[in-house]
Amino acid sequence: MRGRGSAGFMALSDSCGLERETGERRAQLKSRNERLFSVSDSVEFAHPGDSFVFERLVHEPHIAMTQRNAVKRYSGLQKEGSSMASDGSIMANVNGRETVSLNGEPVVKRPRESASQVSHLRVPKEPQNKVTVVLGAQWGDEGKGKVVDLLAMDADIVCRCQGGNNAGHTVVVDSVEYDFHLLPSGVLNKKAVSFIGNGVVIHLPGLFEEAEKNLQKGKGLQGWEERLKISDRAHIVFNFHQSVDGIQEQQRQQQEGKNLGTTKKGIGPAYSSKAARNGLRVCDLVSDFKVFEEKFRMLAEHFLTMYPNLNVDTDSELEQLKGFAERMRPLVTDGVYFMHKALTGPSKKILVEGANAALLDIDFGTYPFVTSSNCTVGGVCTGLGVPPSHVGRVYGVVKAYTTRVGVGAFPTEQDNETGNLLQTRGREFGVTTGRRRRCGWLDLILVRYAHMVNGFSAIALTKLDILDTLPEIKVGVSYKVDGKSLPSFPANMDVLTRVSVEYETLPGWCCSTVDARSFEDLPSQAQSYIRFIENFLQVPVKWVGVGKSRESMIKLF
Repeated sequence: MRGRGSAGFMALSDSCGLERETGERRAQLKSRNERLFSVSDSVEFAHPGDSFVFERLVHEPHIAMTQRNAVKRYSGLQKEGSSMASDGSIMANVNGRETVSLNGEPVVKRPRESASQVSHLRVPKEPQNKVTVVLGAQWGDEGKGKVVDLLAMDADIVCRCQGGNNAGHTVVVDSVEYDFHLLPSGVLNKKAVSFIGNGVVIHLPGLFEEAEKNLQKGKGLQGWEERLKISDRAHIVFNFHQSVDGIQEQQRQQQEGKNLGTTKKGIGPAYSSKAARNGLRVCDLVSDFKVFEEKFRMLAEHFLTMYPNLNVDTDSELEQLKGFAERMRPLVTDGVYFMHKALTGPSKKILVEGANAALLDIDFGTYPFVTSSNCTVGGVCTGLGVPPSHVGRVYGVVKAYTTRVGVGAFPTEQDNETGNLLQTRGREFGVTTGRRRRCGWLDLILVRYAHMVNGFSAIALTKLDILDTLPEIKVGVSYKVDGKSLPSFPANMDVLTRVSVEYETLPGWCCSTVDARSFEDLPSQAQSYIRFIENFLQVPVKWVGVGKSRESMIKLF
């Protein structure tokens, strides 16, 4: 009982004490509020709600600030362009946005004058220069070199971004026919810089032989070394890569009864070395040659282990490469910096020349009957170090019919008189290998697929004149397998070999177009053929080729 009574007495005493403290606290707050209102009447508040925040600054117990300091602090905030948040924190105006700071700590610790600089950086900027890209839209041999030559006439820089000397471009200038494999076709423009990017694999003997052969044909290549730059990150194709390419083709023939139909230029094995991370680059060649020699011997030994019958004359090739190192040194540059400076510097016309074509792309082509690089627009970014935002117009080059070198599915192939006529009139032999090209009707399903991958801005339609003698012309417009239409271009080559093609038959014009120099000069049937292609693809045709010379490229717009 005593314990309970004692506890009750203590509780009563505590209660009375609490009431006294509460009363005193209320009196203090009343006095403070009176002072606050008298001060706040003399303060001009810049933002709605600041009066409430001002009150909190004065009477909140956890903010130790007198009314005089509160007035001073608020006046300072007004000068700095800041306001107060409803929780008593400070709202600083940074780049037009209000940012909360706690207990008066500075929001941005940079100097105040840098705010405009930061704001400037945050405004999206249109790239200074963009690259124009020319790509093949079929299986290659579409006439890309001719289109590049046309555009390169007023270009400042012409680039190769992928492939090697497996590509072949023919350009006719002043009745002289030049053949290019590694050199960009734009090298004929003496005012332009030609650039071989990091995505290209370079066979050095092939590069210099190509230049010598073209020098003997005409004056177009004079001074080529003075206007050629090569990326230090480009990989090198060695002679044993080419030998391995031939051995692999033989093995495929023996094991599977069919090969891939490669050019045997060592392109696949060189890209394999690149992917395996034991390849050698141009920067290795022009640096310490002793280190290069050690790496070269290791790489040669690697292939000898895989292919015991491989014939490699290591010492002889090293001696040859030592000579090439001296010739290469003045041509080699940091490719990434070179392209960055070109893209962000003064206004320049930059042209990218694609090698091979969309349906030979390692990812999007008719795999495995493809090349070993990305021949589509993505290869421009990875093969040159160009940001995607700097890719401008992308032109797809389409032959007025379809050709293919080597083996692989070819739905519209005409293994008949029509195919022979196209092959003969079009002189369809590979520039690189001299192999006869297989020929067939234009396959618009295939070209539409290439457009899906590349996003063509416009089309260059070449070799229209080859169709001049045909009374009617067929165009492939859809695929069927087992009587069912395919919604898209098939990835599986076993499916592609089984497709049946549905054709649209258009009337021929049965007269020559080689002298036409405008769209209006073309026969009405030829005009209809071009319009049909445009409507099907929903891509405009910008150029029409009716001959081999520059003058034979008709510009429509």
